[in-house]
Amino acid sequence: MQPLLLCSLLAGVGLLAAACDSPPAEAPRPVVLPPVAPGELRSPEAFAAIRDDDARAASLFLEASKVLLHPRCVNCHPHDGVPRQGDAGERHSPPAERGPNDRGVAAMECTSCHQAQNLELARVPGAPGWHLAPAEMAWLGRSPAAICAQIKDPARNGKKTLAQIVEHSNRDELVAWGWAPGHGRTKAPGSQAAFGALVDAWVKAGAACPPEESRP
Repeated sequence: MQPLLLCSLLAGVGLLAAACDSPPAEAPRPVVLPPVAPGELRSPEAFAAIRDDDARAASLFLEASKVLLHPRCVNCHPHDGVPRQGDAGERHSPPAERGPNDRGVAAMECTSCHQAQNLELARVPGAPGWHLAPAEMAWLGRSPAAICAQIKDPARNGKKTLAQIVEHSNRDELVAWGWAPGHGRTKAPGSQAAFGALVDAWVKAGAACPPEESRP
């Protein structure tokens, strides 16, 4: 065997041995989010350490879904056309139904009882434009991943762009009611401003959805 070839073979064996002796590369450590008080929301800045845009967007949406899955929201987003009430999501009493325009049925329309503001003495909640979400926007019993897909789909979000979704989250008066529900009702986590900031950051990160099994 020629000396040059022998040297090459020996060098290759040495490199292979060195590679086998090297410790395996460590898997990237998951980002640990800062703690948050019960009933509050993390700010978008809390997710800055997640460098991958899709992973960061998914985490931001999971945080926002603490609001989306709260009774103040899902009670008005039923899958069966029957509004819910209370923190336990009980069926509306007296019996009520969605009706053809998401505002109840004749002689039992939503605004027959629900006015443009809370009626504290009567214990009846109210906000401007009180109505159920359309059937295609049902959230009750659905996962954050399923709700995320709905919100991104113009056919199931009221034909809104993502920019309009951000505006709706930040400005809509019926959405705002979730943080001022009146008469001892549990308010949604955080504030409308904090929720809107999360939705905005989610969109800016690319609006990726979390995995189906993910929960806030």
